[in-house]
Amino acid sequence: MGNDIEGSNIVVKLDDLLYAKRMTLTELAERVGLTLANLSILKTGKAKAIRFSTLEAICRELECQPGDLLGYKAN
Repeated sequence: MGNDIEGSNIVVKLDDLLYAKRMTLTELAERVGLTLANLSILKTGKAKAIRFSTLEAICRELECQPGDLLGYKAN
């Protein structure tokens, strides 16, 4: 399942998408032009925000929609 961003109801499902595409976080970082550290912060649910350009690049490489990557969990 995805990770919860602390203090937020937004769930990041990057782990699930990477697994489904059989892609490593390192490979995705190289493809989207982000550092592994920054992508790891997103993956672990510690990011406080995401740029639309980053979201677009991730969706392009994982062939997904933003809603596949981010979800909302009610309390």
